Amino acid sequence: MPWLQLSLDAADLDPEALSAFFESAGALAVTFEDAADQPLFEPDPGDTPLWSSTRVVALFEAGLDRGALHRRLAETFGADAAARLRAGSLEDRDWERAWLDDFHPMRFGERLWICPAGQRPEGQPDAVLIDLDPGLAFGTGTHPTTALCLRWLDAHPPRGSDVIDYGCGSGILAIAALKLGAARVRATDIDEQALWATEGNARRNAVAGRLVTCLPEQLDAAPADLLLANILANPLIELAPRLAERVRPGGWLVLSGILAGQAQAVAAAYRPWFEAGTPLVQEGWACLPGLRR
Repeated sequence: MPWLQLSLDAADLDPEALSAFFESAGALAVTFEDAADQPLFEPDPGDTPLWSSTRVVALFEAGLDRGALHRRLAETFGADAAARLRAGSLEDRDWERAWLDDFHPMRFGERLWICPAGQRPEGQPDAVLIDLDPGLAFGTGTHPTTALCLRWLDAHPPRGSDVIDYGCGSGILAIAALKLGAARVRATDIDEQALWATEGNARRNAVAGRLVTCLPEQLDAAPADLLLANILANPLIELAPRLAERVRPGGWLVLSGILAGQAQAVAAAYRPWFEAGTPLVQEGWACLPGLRR
């Protein structure tokens, strides 16, 4: 069954108010899109930034009374807003499967692979495989910040190490560390949904027995051999003293989620405790490893 898709460039209107309007009119889903090709980088926790030119897209059942909605829109937001409303049809399909059809095994470094839906790379007998499908929490390896950390792990397998994954998201870094020989990983995140996703993905990859998940305030004080933190530059700077305490002398800290232009400020925040390793850069993002003094 096709669906009716309505879109409206917000212009000077509040996108959140438009979203509420469409929801009250029976929209099955409402999303925001960039209407002017403006980059929008990952926000700080608690922030929900929007583009300066935002398009509001609402999905309705095909039988919607478009005339009545159009009149109500004009009454609520004015005739100019109603004139900007655009309509289109969207064919029904299995959207999750459509995404997975375009999501293929990805290689990071020499041996580490992320494999969706049971797929396997051909001709890679020594591959270290992680089974992972796109899910609700961030982190499937497609973003440069995650890819950089995976490349570092592949080049520095944490065999026998005690690892902390700080801001674990989907658990992809925790699972990679365990697949590469870590003795234990403590995965922490401020979002309980991320912890559930991490636990589920760990069970899927048969490494749950060596994984502990918790909220940051529940993390025990034992220092780790390796701490991975793929979050954002500002939180990383604020957390510098706390994260430094979590790494034993001679241990590694790997920081990501950092725009290349922010790398110098983040590195400076950790300089009192760490000797800088060789940074990795990809598509304008940086990953900063450091060795604890």
